[in-house]
Amino acid sequence: MNDKTKLADLRKSYERGSLDVDDVASDPFAQFGHWLNEALSAEVPEPNAMTLATVGPDGRPSTRIVLIKDYDERGVVWYTNYRSRKGRELADHPFAALQFHWVELERVVRIEGKVEKVSDAESDTYFASRPLTSRIGAWASNQSEPIPGRGTIVAKAAEYGLKFGLNPPRPPHWGGYRLIPDRWEFWQGRASRLHDRIVYEQDGNGGWTRSRLSP
Repeated sequence: MNDKTKLADLRKSYERGSLDVDDVASDPFAQFGHWLNEALSAEVPEPNAMTLATVGPDGRPSTRIVLIKDYDERGVVWYTNYRSRKGRELADHPFAALQFHWVELERVVRIEGKVEKVSDAESDTYFASRPLTSRIGAWASNQSEPIPGRGTIVAKAAEYGLKFGLNPPRPPHWGGYRLIPDRWEFWQGRASRLHDRIVYEQDGNGGWTRSRLSP
């Protein structure tokens, strides 16, 4: 049996839960909080990890894993280098999609919307809470830019460590983004590939409509 045949034969029956329009919260932020808390309680690996999808000026999409650091009724927040590929793409096209995949719970959450930078004060507060090595790393890394080898980034980290000591300030090119959702989808795996999909969309009056999608 070759590798391609093995891939084609992979199967899993999803039978851990169910989801219906009448079961979910009227507000998607509340529903997200409920599911996130369940993922945390279940101790799934990296429950805060989410895929971020952006689009470049040429229309080509790109994805990467980032970590959620905050959320409230304003949106979902993560932090990164503004000069990175994702930062440059968001500067040109300030819309994105996020996806959480909690495999052990057979759940996916998809979020779409406009993206904006968080305030300097929010970025400063979060940056100050990071481990010292991470704060130094924010200075050392020209994220997404080619380097000749790992020694380059290690040397730059040492250089900035000597320069700033225990109190590196937040780099001006580093900070937070907030995705302001206008669409959410909550996916619960079900048997026979008849999955449950509940979508929330803005109704134009500050509220949300809920509907079921075909799997």
